Amino acid sequence: MIEIDEKKLIRCPVCEAVNIDKGTDSSCRRCGCTIYRHQKFTTQKSWAYLVTAIVAYIPANLYPMLITKQFGSGESSTILGGIVMLWEHGSYPIAMVIFVASIVIPVLKFLILIYLLVSVKYPLGKDKKINKHKMYFLTEAVGPWSMIDVFVVAILAALIHLANIQIIAGTAATAFALSVFFTLLAAHAFDERLIEGRI
Repeated sequence: MIEIDEKKLIRCPVCEAVNIDKGTDSSCRRCGCTIYRHQKFTTQKSWAYLVTAIVAYIPANLYPMLITKQFGSGESSTILGGIVMLWEHGSYPIAMVIFVASIVIPVLKFLILIYLLVSVKYPLGKDKKINKHKMYFLTEAVGPWSMIDVFVVAILAALIHLANIQIIAGTAATAFALSVFFTLLAAHAFDERLIEGRI
């Protein structure tokens, strides 16, 4: 039986077949797709997307998310302002849902992705006790729920057609949507194999 060095084995990204790396012109033995080792830019893409998401998250919290125009006068509210207003009006469940979806989840995703990206570059002994795969899948599972603020604004703008009331999505809605989008890209660009040091 011929023994093959595991470092020379490469997985096809399309059909998952294991192949022997023959250099630059390697192709999959099963489906014929071109396969290559992508050792360059292992974490740079994730870092770029993550930094962009964090930068977009700042104006998402500073600028108004919702602008309400009634009888010629306009009123705007930020994410935190909207949460406080809902809490003061007794809508505690809605306020809590928006707080978790708009503040807790995005910040938690930022922290988890930063931890994963730093830990694969500078592994520590205590990192072995933490299940990084579960943390990574958590960021992907809760990702779409971060868009709840944007969905609420879109639904309100579409449903409320009263004569004297107009609801417009503020600048923060665009910034928040961009932040969520780039966070999803950062999570998607992160290669799980880095957790186990396979690449």
